[in-house]
Amino acid sequence: MNGDLPLRIDTSLRSALELSSNSSLSATTIGSDACFSSELDDGTQDDEEDAGIVPKVENNDMASLKYIKEMSRSRSPDDEGTSVIAGLTDTRKRRGRPRKNPSAALNSDNQVGKGRSKTGCITCRRRKKKCDEARPSCLNCRKNAVICEGYRLKEFWKGGRQRAEPNDSYAGTVRKISFAIPRSLPVLVDGIETEVDRRFLDHFVYDLSGVLTLHDNNSNPFKDLLLPMATQHKGLMHSLMALSGSHIIAREPEPAFNERQLYHFDAAVTTLNADIKLAINSDRDTHGLLVEDPTVASTIVHCLICICKGSTNGEYRMHMNGARQLINSRQSSNPEFREFITEFFQYHDVCNSLTTLDRRPLVVDDNDDRSLPNFVINPAIQPGAGAMIGVLDGLFKFITDITALRDNIRSRKDAGQKPLVPYESLARAVNIDVGIHAWDPAQEPNTPRWIAAQLYRQCTWVYLYRTIQPSKPSPKITAAVDDGLEYLRIMPPGESTQAILLLPVFILSCAAFQENQRPDLEKAFDNLQAYSNLGNIRIARQVVRRVWEMMDSGDERSWDWEGIMTDMGIDLLVT
Repeated sequence: MNGDLPLRIDTSLRSALELSSNSSLSATTIGSDACFSSELDDGTQDDEEDAGIVPKVENNDMASLKYIKEMSRSRSPDDEGTSVIAGLTDTRKRRGRPRKNPSAALNSDNQVGKGRSKTGCITCRRRKKKCDEARPSCLNCRKNAVICEGYRLKEFWKGGRQRAEPNDSYAGTVRKISFAIPRSLPVLVDGIETEVDRRFLDHFVYDLSGVLTLHDNNSNPFKDLLLPMATQHKGLMHSLMALSGSHIIAREPEPAFNERQLYHFDAAVTTLNADIKLAINSDRDTHGLLVEDPTVASTIVHCLICICKGSTNGEYRMHMNGARQLINSRQSSNPEFREFITEFFQYHDVCNSLTTLDRRPLVVDDNDDRSLPNFVINPAIQPGAGAMIGVLDGLFKFITDITALRDNIRSRKDAGQKPLVPYESLARAVNIDVGIHAWDPAQEPNTPRWIAAQLYRQCTWVYLYRTIQPSKPSPKITAAVDDGLEYLRIMPPGESTQAILLLPVFILSCAAFQENQRPDLEKAFDNLQAYSNLGNIRIARQVVRRVWEMMDSGDERSWDWEGIMTDMGIDLLVT
């Protein structure tokens, strides 16, 4: 080992040199003197075996070997066990296939040590390639002709106190920007402000509006007339959303629905009261009359809210009175809306008189002081295409006359006068009976509307018979109820006519003396509940069952459903 060693490079020594040339470290540990000596000994053996074979040595490699030899000779015994190669500079000529586009040597700042890097460019990390982390784009991507997507921003860990106390200057800048820029956009439609409101709107459009009137081809006045009007009138929109909320709560009693329904109801009542006071206390010109349409519509919608909730304390009365006053004194400039709202009001007004003793409906009669003005009488739509049954085709005129007979007979009874049915009243009853027999529905024959009209005709005759005749079973009343049940049996359960069948079902039920008639009537109530799910259906059913109990016990007051409802503390619209 002390003599002149031939200039040879064994395999282990060349590996050490390559490791030193590729590393960015300034020094590399080679091993102990013993290891170094054993490697040289191995090299001597290889030389003996491979005599005559001279490896190719570059000039730079020669300089490195010369430096190593001098370091080996100059070692002292105290340095035994360590061998350090320091200050070596890799100036070897790199081997392998030369690059097509040779680039300048990397700066020491861009060079990284060996090992798995976690800070490489996004492209190399995705391709699972080693990245040299050159900036702004790595050389590996440029060499492979791919787009370098750059590097992720460095994130520094911060403790809880550092996160809680950000830099004051930066935080101040953020606060100023956040307050300078609006944080939210205004709502598109007043009254539709939250996710629950949007749920109410969808429920009104796709469900509730279809169970309030007769409609065809997915079109009805509540969607075609009232909803577009509500987009321009906040009070009417609140009324419609309160109505929709009341209906959906009956199926899904969630606290969020209850809270939002109460909000819409309070806002609707406040706006309605303000509009009515303004209409009463101020004179408006022709252009101002347009604002009355949403106000009248709101009063009708509030009546429907009472129906939907199944309110039993007469909450609907104030709204019916308001609608009566507005309809009787104001003329809408929209003929289509005027005809619909008048028909809708008359229907509920007349039906209300059948279940109460202190309300008389407005009539279409020029000789009556309670008649409607001329501007609401002449219909602009065909009677057979009305939103209700019986108003435009004249049948409700008979019901109004029967109610007047009822009130006259009850007055004579309360006063103790005899006979209870004088000949004048009897003559009027006969004329009404002739008119009912001659009445022909305006609807197309053998359609659901025509069947519903026939059912109304049957219950009108039952109402007349009950008003004139005593409360006891008879073949005539049994036959009338049986005929009405036949119409109910052939009525399709899913038709829109189910929306207006509660009144005839109620009157037929109050005349069902025979127990075999009652199961079909119970089924009719089930169909109504399944179709519309209005709250007043359940209350009307309770009244009917009370009437049946009195019939079975032989109580003569079983005919008097108005009085029975009063005794039960029930005052509602059976519509």
